[in-house]
Amino acid sequence: MRWRPIILALGGLSACVSMTSDPELLGYYRLAEGPDVAGRLALTPDGKFRYALTAGALDEKAQGRWERKGPTICLFTEPRPVLPVFSEASVEASKGQDRTLLVAWPDGTGIAGVEFRLGFEDGSVIEDYTQYDGWTMPHGEDRKPIWIELAVPMHGLESPRIKLDDRDGEAWRFVLTPNDLGVADFQGACLKREENGYVLERKGGTMRFVRSAA
Repeated sequence: MRWRPIILALGGLSACVSMTSDPELLGYYRLAEGPDVAGRLALTPDGKFRYALTAGALDEKAQGRWERKGPTICLFTEPRPVLPVFSEASVEASKGQDRTLLVAWPDGTGIAGVEFRLGFEDGSVIEDYTQYDGWTMPHGEDRKPIWIELAVPMHGLESPRIKLDDRDGEAWRFVLTPNDLGVADFQGACLKREENGYVLERKGGTMRFVRSAA
């Protein structure tokens, strides 16, 4: 578990967390979800929160304001994060060669693990994922691709369906502009009180936070 980055991210809050305003609410919480997940949440008396999570390859963070709504505490990320965007970089003719797909960062570095669905004119679909050096169509595949969808499920990121041109040989190139990739977009996500802490219901599952000293 990578606790150190999370502790450092929240460490600056220790001076401003006061237990006098609401001793049952303000302070630090840790995520209680097993040995492979580490998370922290801090609620401060000025109505602000900080959040950080490490779960396998996923690193996530957020900050903003919290509001108390009856028995729940609702979080609002501020400023609201800008979503990552897939865009087509270029389509290069490569007749006589196997068709290839590459998804890269803006600096040109290839990205591994981008899931994709490649649709063909006959209605069939290939589902696979990219490597750092891209992906190559199986040799001898003669079906005609007409669309592609790209996704990074870990971050809840999906592209719209992208139409492909009708050339016989192609090298498809896409860029993933990260913007605020990794910043959780809490917009009214609420923590519900339990005996030992709070439960946060969000897309993808339930997160349980319990009181922590720091």
